[in-house]
Parts: sequence; structure tokens; C-alpha cells
Amino acid sequence: MGRITLTSIDRAYGKMKILHDINLDVADGEMLVLVGPSGCGKSTLLRLIAGLDRPTGGRIEIDGVDATDVSAAQRGLAMVFQSYALYPHMSVRQNLAFGLENIRMAKAEIDARIAEAARMLEIAPYLDRRPGQLSGGQKQRVAIGRAVVRNPTAFLLDEPLSNLDAELRISTRAELAALHKRLATTMIYVTHDQVEAMTLADRIVVMRSGRIEQIGRPLDLYNAPANLFVAGFIGAPRMNLLPVKVLSVAVNEVAVEGPGGLSAVIAANSAALKPGDEATLGIRPHDVDLSAGGPGSVEARVTLVEALGPETVVHATIAGDEKMVAVLNQQGIGAGGKQISLRLNPERMHLFDTAGLRVSII
Repeated sequence: MGRITLTSIDRAYGKMKILHDINLDVADGEMLVLVGPSGCGKSTLLRLIAGLDRPTGGRIEIDGVDATDVSAAQRGLAMVFQSYALYPHMSVRQNLAFGLENIRMAKAEIDARIAEAARMLEIAPYLDRRPGQLSGGQKQRVAIGRAVVRNPTAFLLDEPLSNLDAELRISTRAELAALHKRLATTMIYVTHDQVEAMTLADRIVVMRSGRIEQIGRPLDLYNAPANLFVAGFIGAPRMNLLPVKVLSVAVNEVAVEGPGGLSAVIAANSAALKPGDEATLGIRPHDVDLSAGGPGSVEARVTLVEALGPETVVHATIAGDEKMVAVLNQQGIGAGGKQISLRLNPERMHLFDTAGLRVSII
């Protein structure tokens, strides 16, 4: 079992409050990813779960048992750190065995667990090497292996891929996903990289300033962000957000106008808006195409073209200063300074009210 429940968790250091009323239920076997900008409190929350820090208020339960005041060693959790935290004077085998030897596990059992972890993580050839003789990716697999041999109730991973180069991050990310599938053990994973969150998570927790902004499956957050912060944070390239004015409101329909000659009618719940309101229209870069003008189109000036082969990322400005990004499935768009017309897919538009909350789309 590996269910973890957080109820009304607060954490303050003196007068500075880091976490505010965190409520979270992590299911047994789930890969839950905490994501958010630096300083949002996600690593602090992971440390509270691990028992490396204590909450100012609230309750932490592991498999239904109150663990709020239980020591880290007694929680049955294993943490993988960003810095690997390997003992440099020990071999890989000794690093893997160290924690098990401290609890006086039988040597035969230690050897069996090390052999299984080495096979699973493909680190058997490195067992007699020291960390200084390993690459970054190999070190990270050893750090994960040290957690695997403990057969923990849950794995807690604090930005484990941040020290790897781009190519190695992708391959190690795939290895982590495969490992989670094989072990079927609860994993709570902290990252500031929303691409990692989207590709690894069963559910994502988006945090900002010590609060939870939204919890949901990756595609749910992508397709229906709760507010402007989540809309701008989830997705790469980030969602285009344009200021608009509400022209009229009918039953399940909102007409807006915006920069660059933008005019659109959005099938949306109109209860939160009235004519004259300032709102924000959101559109994903992949939902923008070249057009010949007409409804839903805007006039833009190209500022940068990134030719990526199968896709071209076009950066442009509308009405002088509003920025827009379009991801186009074509080549030869041209260079900066060119005037183009971009069509925003009306069926893929998002609308946010004056408070920045998403208006439900019909």
C-alpha cells in the first residue's frame, strides 16, 4: 500500500508562510507530479511528506495512519534527491547496500535486492565502480536504485533529472516512466519542468505561492485550465493570452473583440460575463493557422521564425505590442518583418473572466 493523505497542511518559518492549507490525496500506485515555478513550495511539501520537516499545522497520513509526528526513518518512504547524494568513497554496490546494512538485513537478502535493482535499472556493469567513474545518467540510476532496494511504501523524487543534459533527461524520463509501471508503487515527483509533468504524471498538482491552483490529469489541465496561471504554465509553447472586450452576451454565447482586428463568438457559459467586461482570450499555438482574413483572424507582424523541420514556430506581434506564437505544420513561412494573417480556431478558444478564472466552454 502507498496511499498518502494531506489535510489542511500549513508551513511557516517565523512570520513567513510557505504553504497554505494544502489538501491532497495520493492514491496507491499513483505517479503524482508537483509542478510550479521556483519558490512555489513544492520541495517544501515533499520534505514534509518525507518527514525531513514538520508542518506548522495539519495532518499527514500514510495508509490511513497518522504520520505527522513520525520520524523520517519510520515512514517507510524513500527519497531521491536532485544532487544524487551518493557516497563518493563507496562503490555502487556499497552505496546500494548501505541503508540495508544499517537495519541489519541478512547479507543474502541484500545481495538479492541489489541484483534485482541492478538488473531493472541496467547498472550491473557499474556495481564495482565509484560514483566519480559514472556519468550523470548512471549516477541518477544508482540514486534511484538505492531507493528501489528498500521496497518503500512510496518514492519521493525531488527534481531528479535537473542536473542532466537535454538528451539524457528525455531518455531517463522514459526509464522512470517504465520503472513506475513495473513497480506499481506510489511516486510523488517534484519538478519545475511542465514537459516532465505532462509526460510522467497520472495526475498533476500545479502550485503557486504555496497554494494549489489545480489538480488533474495532464490532458484535463491542458484542455481546461482553471485560471490564467495554469493556462500559461501548462503547455509548450505556452498558451497565447490576449486581452479582449465583451461585446454581447447571449445564452451560452459570448461575442468579443480584441487587438489586430480580432472578432470572435465563443460558445461559452455566459453567466460570469456581461457586455463591456474586460476578459482574456486564450488560444494554444497549435490551434493557430495562416489565413486569408475573416472572422477569428488577426493581422500580425512576424518577429521570429523557428524552422524545426516538420513544424515552424512563428513569433509575431499584434497591434504593435501583443505577442502571439503559432506552431504551423508547414515550411517556408518567411523572415521577420513580414505581415501575415493568423486564424484562431474558434472551437479551441478559451475565455477567462475579469478575475482570471476560466469561463466554461460549451
